Amino acid sequence: MENDRKNVPKWHEAVLGDGNRIMSRETKEIHCEFEAVLGKNCPRLWQRFQDDGNVSRCYSTGRPRVTTPNEDRYLAVTAKRNRRTTASDLSRQLSSATGTTVSRQTVYRRLGHIDLYARRPVRCVPLTATHCRLRLAWSREHALWTPQQWSCVMFSVVSRFSLQSDSRRTFIWRAPGSRYHQENTTERHRYGGAGWLVWGGIILGSRTGLHVQSVTIIGHIYRDVILEQHVRLFRGAMGAEFLFMDDNARPHRANVVDECLQSEDITRMDWPAYSPDLNPIEHV
Repeated sequence: MENDRKNVPKWHEAVLGDGNRIMSRETKEIHCEFEAVLGKNCPRLWQRFQDDGNVSRCYSTGRPRVTTPNEDRYLAVTAKRNRRTTASDLSRQLSSATGTTVSRQTVYRRLGHIDLYARRPVRCVPLTATHCRLRLAWSREHALWTPQQWSCVMFSVVSRFSLQSDSRRTFIWRAPGSRYHQENTTERHRYGGAGWLVWGGIILGSRTGLHVQSVTIIGHIYRDVILEQHVRLFRGAMGAEFLFMDDNARPHRANVVDECLQSEDITRMDWPAYSPDLNPIEHV
């Protein structure tokens, strides 16, 4: 063994010596860091062991809540009273009323705990008491219809697609399942600006083609294009049980349209006014 050491070149001994010195310095640095950590934690661990005989990590509740239960209720009541107020406005109102300053995200979290979330309001047409009464009567009349009866109904709609932007950036505070509540809707009659008109119809297991045009659909166009080219064909295929639904628009009630429906023996389904949400094609 001694002979082997004697045979080791001196340059190799120099390298080994430098490596040992480097490892020695790294070991000392790690030892110093370890002592620094232990110097901070050991007294606390020793004191905890003397107090309750336990050195495991204690349960922590985290950062204290910045708002009290009363302030949380204040946010909830304010949001429900004015559903179109923003989170920033709620934060400012809370600060003005209680002196507590919170962020927008805190407002979102507090309202989320009671199932209030920022959502866009549903748009609907203005309804009078008469409209509501007729809609309810129609719904009750058709509530017990069988799938066979509904399979004979063609639902149709004429939709107008605006070419102008319609930014719906207004949000409201509402709970899940309350989308169609009156306080969560925005009334609007029609789109503004230029656009295209699209007509379509659906029936159980089938549908019509889409008719697109840029001009207003009047009675003659509705008869010649919609009834003659689409509805009449479905009436011939399904027979006398066929029912045709339209949305009571003025072109749909023109005399030329009534005469065409009568000549083709097409039965029109009674439909309450201002009831686009009852039409299943609106949800397709």
